[in-house]
Amino acid sequence: MTINKELISISELAQILDLVDSRNKKPLTHTLRFWESKFKQIKPTILKGGRRYYSKKDVEVVKMIFYLLKDQKLTIEGAVKVMNNKINQLDDSTSSSIKSNYHKKKIITKSGNILSKLSKIIKLNKLIK
Repeated sequence: MTINKELISISELAQILDLVDSRNKKPLTHTLRFWESKFKQIKPTILKGGRRYYSKKDVEVVKMIFYLLKDQKLTIEGAVKVMNNKINQLDDSTSSSIKSNYHKKKIITKSGNILSKLSKIIKLNKLIK
């Protein structure tokens, strides 16, 4: 349940990341709470009753952590090191390249979505004419 357009619940974030129990399809929110204890960059808004809500910025941070752990197969400790390094530090080429690879992947995905939408528009435009 979305509290407003800018914040999403921990369950919604787990579903976005496909952190869902394969047997009962329930979101694995405990994973996100665990990551919150390990990564200082995750700072959800905690409202009445201890419910966690994530901003767009928080979602991007969690997506980066997910990428490091699941796609890059880093350990928690390795991912913490990468997250604690700034991307613009050229001396640490390993963590910078991992972060830049994440951003490249994100750009490629968004570009593919845009191209797909443009293709549909062009096809519709040809049908109208």
